[in-house]
Amino acid sequence: MIIDSHTHLFPEPVRNDRSLFFDKEPEFKLLYNSPRAKISTISELVDTMDIHGVDISVVSGFPWRNPDHARKNNDYILEAVQAHPNRIRGLACFDLSWEGAADEAVRCMDAGLSGVGELAFYLSGIDETALTLLEPVMAALRSHGNRPCMIHTNEPVGHPYPGKTPVTLEQIDTLAKRFPDNKIILAHWGGGIFFYHVMKKQVKENLKNIWYDTAASVYLYDPEIYDMAVRAGVIDKVLFGTDFPLLTPDRYYADMDKSAMTDLQKAQVLGENALALFK
Repeated sequence: MIIDSHTHLFPEPVRNDRSLFFDKEPEFKLLYNSPRAKISTISELVDTMDIHGVDISVVSGFPWRNPDHARKNNDYILEAVQAHPNRIRGLACFDLSWEGAADEAVRCMDAGLSGVGELAFYLSGIDETALTLLEPVMAALRSHGNRPCMIHTNEPVGHPYPGKTPVTLEQIDTLAKRFPDNKIILAHWGGGIFFYHVMKKQVKENLKNIWYDTAASVYLYDPEIYDMAVRAGVIDKVLFGTDFPLLTPDRYYADMDKSAMTDLQKAQVLGENALALFK
């Protein structure tokens, strides 16, 4: 089974004219101002899944500052789940500064979504304010069967690009320590923090409830990243994620084939790990 754990969908009005949604949404404009930044709808996602043999996709919207935008995007994700109950799972997404964020998480999970994400702090990093805002949402996830939360992270070094946040490894470690009982998916390989699973003290324990997805890996890392995950002992915590429509699954399949992973390890990454996490 192949499960794409990291995809994005937007309602038709956003797809038709994104510029109408730039006002007072600096993060959305940052990521989608360029016409080359792709925006996908339900039918396009399902078509791509069929072409590339993906059985299930986990989809989310965008962390809109405007609560109305967030609700409508989450409703669109719910629509996708209801229209394709055997193919699509969904995550609730919103800006955490919204006082109703935790209530929106509960509304969406009660309606059929599988967790929360991709939450992002594009302009601030995961600072103390972000951690405080996360607390009621994490509590809501725990009270709903400890469903997972996907959080945007990125490597703190290297070339700049839209959406690269000022997050640090120390902030990511603090996030893990602040919410030790939550299941947390760190997007984009967790900014590389999984390398520290080889440390003898503290960090390995801190990261026990952390998963890592491969979203944008094709742009960021050589195929050897998978071999490093094997050597770090975390291949059972790696989730296949494309960040669709940023990239299509075949680009990732090619990188995995260039790695030294066994067929069993590929199967873990491509679906078995996500199946166990999302149940």
